[in-house]
Amino acid sequence: MRNPRIDGEESRQRLLHAAVHCFAEHGFSKTSTRQIAQQAGVNIAAISYYFEDKAGLYRAAYTEPMSSGCAKDDIALFGGSALTLEQALHGLYSGFIEPLKQNILVQQCIRLHMREMVEPTGLWDEEIDQGIKPYQAALAKLLCRHYGVKRVDDDITRLVVSIVALGVHMFVGRDLTLKLYPRIATTPKALDVMAERLVMYARAMIDAEGARRLAAAPKHERNLNV
Repeated sequence: MRNPRIDGEESRQRLLHAAVHCFAEHGFSKTSTRQIAQQAGVNIAAISYYFEDKAGLYRAAYTEPMSSGCAKDDIALFGGSALTLEQALHGLYSGFIEPLKQNILVQQCIRLHMREMVEPTGLWDEEIDQGIKPYQAALAKLLCRHYGVKRVDDDITRLVVSIVALGVHMFVGRDLTLKLYPRIATTPKALDVMAERLVMYARAMIDAEGARRLAAAPKHERNLNV
């Protein structure tokens, strides 16, 4: 019995999935289009048809398998002014945790994102400018609103970096975490518990910074805050 013919969207998806795997394992420069086409089981000409070239295929592999292609897309999860601090933190960390529950394709895409950080092709700089900067600015705005201050200062910036670092480590250190402590990061339930703890840890940092700011304020301002 002959295998069904592969064409149209199925052919494109096979190429995309194969590209994610190959680029994540070997990087952009060490992966050939022929290698991707062979793994996908399609004609190499399909790459130019669907993605124009290797760079276009890499961009698609880098962005499409994730539910959001850019960090700024996650701002809606925590940036709403009507959200409480707890709700905003839950939203923020859900952007890190939910992709970890997805299928192997998303897992490989996460690895590809990490590889792009250490072997940049230009997409990483693009993501910083278009995604990460707006994302962190939105978090800083949330913290300013919480503290009742109008301007982002260095200590709020330090706090932004620390809060985000908790989530980023779930990506960067995922392979190590799974090897050392699989019980806390393997199942959806375990990841939900991790999300709850991240919110708790972030809230502790926010409260600590609030106490520091209060102690450093002039005496008359401290009295106003009591």
